[in-house]
Amino acid sequence: MKLKIKLIAVAFFLTTSLFSQVALAETPAEFKAKLLKMAGPLGPFATSEDFPKSYFLITKNLPFMVGLALVHPMKKELGLSKEQIDKIKKIKKTTVPVVIKISTKIKKKELALANQFIAGATVAEMEKVVDEIASLRVGLTKKHLVCIDEVRAILTSEQLKTMINYASKTP
Repeated sequence: MKLKIKLIAVAFFLTTSLFSQVALAETPAEFKAKLLKMAGPLGPFATSEDFPKSYFLITKNLPFMVGLALVHPMKKELGLSKEQIDKIKKIKKTTVPVVIKISTKIKKKELALANQFIAGATVAEMEKVVDEIASLRVGLTKKHLVCIDEVRAILTSEQLKTMINYASKTP
């Protein structure tokens, strides 16, 4: 029993540490590389994914404010102060590990669902997993809304307008 508890504790520590490291990646390329590694292989019916963004309930019609502020090619138009950048980096550091952890859970459940389908499971057997996935996606999207609100509170109204204007543009 003690060994099992120790193994769980070690697994939790390593997982939490790995999730935290993603948020601390120094460059966008390092960040993407770590995310790709954590995402793992695609499922049997998936042709692509944008991990972890693919696992939100609303994947395209809400802005990813941290990325728009820190990574987007037009971010300099915002004119963020060092204090604002530091605050947004702090949000990233606390939010990204949670998002990765939940997205990983969702992906595992979706892969389990695909395997159930391949194995010939009935609709009734698969519905439970679908409900679990739906609940996780809703929770993840609510965390996304909190993140949006936290970043929005750091920006001036002019900076927010600028961000909204470039949010869907890639130069």
